[in-house]
Amino acid sequence: MVTPTNLSITLKRSTIGHPDKMRVVLLGLGLRKIGQTVSRPDTDQVRGLIYKVRHLIEVAVS
Repeated sequence: MVTPTNLSITLKRSTIGHPDKMRVVLLGLGLRKIGQTVSRPDTDQVRGLIYKVRHLIEVAVS
């Protein structure tokens, strides 16, 4: 059985000047403030959200 890993996601850039859809994606990940870090399971759904805003965040495997 494979143990699920977690991804640490940190918001590095502002959403000012970006489409509202990207702001909604970040809220879906649980990110609101620059510098905030959240831990999410490594699933296909989370990876899809990360892909949409990859230029605004930093991801590390934990």
